[in-house]
Amino acid sequence: TNNVIERLNREIRRRTRVVGAFPDGNSALMLVCARLRHVAGTQWGNKKYMNMKHLETVLDDAFIAG
Repeated sequence: TNNVIERLNREIRRRTRVVGAFPDGNSALMLVCARLRHVAGTQWGNKKYMNMKHLETVLDDAFIAG
């Protein structure tokens, strides 16, 4: 989970650096919320490092054999 959180923090930092200075705190909050909404609505936040279906198949085969 640390990698996902760190990646999200880097993405937010990258977006806020482009803007530079915000007129108020609400503007910064709106930008961060928009980025989080984008991540939640796309496959960006669903990337898996391991295919769990493959692991389930291997474990099922081992359970049946054992």
